[in-house]
Amino acid sequence: MSKIDHDAVLRARVLLLGSGRLSLLEQVHAYRVLAEVSPKAYLPKLVDALLSMSYRSRDPEVDLALGAEAVEAARRIEAGAPTRAERLCRALDAYQRALFALGRRAEGRAACEEMAKAGRSGRLANILAEEGRFREAAELNEKAVRNGIPEHSFWNMVEWAANLEGAGLHDEASAVFRELIDETRREAADQRKALAILTWELVHLSRMREAAGHEADAAATRREALTVLEELATTGEPKNWSCILEWWVTLFALSGRADEPAASAESPMPPFGTDLGWSSDTRDAFLDTLPELEAQAAGLSEAGRLPELVDVQRRISIRAALREGGRPYQFGERFKPYFDEGVALARRLPDDPARLARALTDRSMFLVATRTFEPACADFAEAVALLDIQ
Repeated sequence: MSKIDHDAVLRARVLLLGSGRLSLLEQVHAYRVLAEVSPKAYLPKLVDALLSMSYRSRDPEVDLALGAEAVEAARRIEAGAPTRAERLCRALDAYQRALFALGRRAEGRAACEEMAKAGRSGRLANILAEEGRFREAAELNEKAVRNGIPEHSFWNMVEWAANLEGAGLHDEASAVFRELIDETRREAADQRKALAILTWELVHLSRMREAAGHEADAAATRREALTVLEELATTGEPKNWSCILEWWVTLFALSGRADEPAASAESPMPPFGTDLGWSSDTRDAFLDTLPELEAQAAGLSEAGRLPELVDVQRRISIRAALREGGRPYQFGERFKPYFDEGVALARRLPDDPARLARALTDRSMFLVATRTFEPACADFAEAVALLDIQ
């Protein structure tokens, strides 16, 4: 046991009892000293102060040191203390974020595994999905959804379905997504959810069923989506909604996962199906491929390789949406050129109706996000007709 410096303890107590306002650094110094003599009272305060400092920092190395100290302090809180698990999870969360920002994935994953044992498994599910371990991620999603998280939350259900689909469990993924859509139908009928969201969900389910080889089911789901779109084109949304662009971004990005390289521990990819919990290193690496794809698109255009150009242009659009698609300011003006170009390129492929239908569907769902429902309906009706005659 280390020798207690009683003079330091006295100075810390006097500092905290003084009338002046203390900086966070001064609080941390005082709590470090007092946590040695009164751990029950001061370890929680030390954790909180360290985390407050880390949240204000912009230096990953500083964040790492603060997060590591906060984790150790949280572990020292008395077992069974009411806030121990919550503080430990917050400390581990800050620690793992710093580790991933510095590219230390193995250590970051270990911190996420400790968080999961403490009751917060969402971050670990994201890490597993980034590394292509979709079945394990889906198992964590299911436990979370069935054990207390609101069961039909869009974010939880989409993530779960995405990981099931990534694991090749297509029917199970569709069953989860249908649960979500059933709830969305009820909420939309009661004007508690936007019809736009129901449209996006139905279109995504149709893509899931088509990818799984269930053409009849996909066609029926597309027709239901078209019916909702026709209602929107005729009457509009029954009520005004706040910004719902993240719903569109999440499903649009997820629809492009199959066109990206396979995820692995050596080459992680974003956890498609969620807009939260991405590792900063993975997100940066994914978005940093944008200039490379743009150069590739220029080369394909010059070579007249239209099918590949259409596909690369879509990958570019998805990255642009992920980078800033949730910002409502001039949303339509900023993103419309991507989708117009996608449709224009696909129309130059008369023998490839599937690519044109995909481009029209993408633009239609984007137009739904801009609340211009009549042209959205026209695009999607054309896409449905193209797919129905194949």
